Amino acid sequence: MRKKTVLVAAFVAAAALTLSACGSSDDKAGKPIADVSAEAKTKAATVLDQPFTKPNLVLTDTHGKKYDLREQTKGRPTLIYFGYTNCPDVCPLIMSNIAIAKKSLPKADQDKLRVVFVTTDPERDTPSSLGSWLKAQDASFIGLTGDFATIQAGARQIGIGIDPPKKEKDGTVVSMHGSQVIAFSPKTDKGYVLYSEDTSPDDYTKDLPKIIKGEAP
Repeated sequence: MRKKTVLVAAFVAAAALTLSACGSSDDKAGKPIADVSAEAKTKAATVLDQPFTKPNLVLTDTHGKKYDLREQTKGRPTLIYFGYTNCPDVCPLIMSNIAIAKKSLPKADQDKLRVVFVTTDPERDTPSSLGSWLKAQDASFIGLTGDFATIQAGARQIGIGIDPPKKEKDGTVVSMHGSQVIAFSPKTDKGYVLYSEDTSPDDYTKDLPKIIKGEAP
């Protein structure tokens, strides 16, 4: 697909993520706090001029053990997404799309890739429940939970806004959050590619081999 020159303002206006019950009411949640490379925007991937530093997050994994995100994923191609297991649509769809694409990779590349799902609803997403939910997607996916304030601060480090879960009038609990996936390079450990919730399994299938190598898709 033909690449387009995109300025930050234009990207925010034209490519802000569609918000839903699993999205965010906060405008900041759907926007990357970084410049977009002038020849970098395609339908699926947005390559950032100023890559994000990997969040400084120490949380609890699905086995109940401490997980230092920077340490555990250092030198690994990594996809990070913030969401919650009770999300009715966007979160399971995004994780399923990534899982489908991951299966197309050679086994060696599958073993290199780290896919990290950080809950935005830690009160309900216990290590056990989070582990069961992710196992249905891909047993290798890493699930992290912990203190909400810590999670929120980590999300903000990569331009993702999340709000505390709140109960709606019908009794359902909704976690409002940005729905972008950030890809981190194994070469620099920087978050250099952003994917929206509209990214398809085919898009990920096409791009993951390059992400594995730390190349721009």
